[in-house]
Amino acid sequence: MNADEALRFVEKHGVVLVSAKGPVPRLTEALAGEPIKGSWWAHPKSRQIFAVLQKVADSEDVLMCRLVNGKVTLVHRRLWPALVRAAQHFSPNQLAKVWEEHTPSGRHESRKSAFPNWVPAAVKA
Repeated sequence: MNADEALRFVEKHGVVLVSAKGPVPRLTEALAGEPIKGSWWAHPKSRQIFAVLQKVADSEDVLMCRLVNGKVTLVHRRLWPALVRAAQHFSPNQLAKVWEEHTPSGRHESRKSAFPNWVPAAVKA
């Protein structure tokens, strides 16, 4: 599965987990083409999975947050209006946009943008 196919997977399902087990599909398993036991980093396709996950996470059509059980969740843009309308049913932490940045030293640092700061004006309307 390439990045375009992965984006279509997220769009089709609307809400997917990156890798954690939960009540919605996992993108890492879709990318691997099979169930993954243990960490996806140990899977033979881990480099391909990582590359595609990076492209999906960078897409303007995908929100990365911790919506489902506090786990990294991808929400397709088509569901953002519903998410905004239902915001009172979620904690601020669940609706914050999250991402990782590489520091000059090579470390990864987690970042977040509070809800509703990340919400486009057209979606707020």
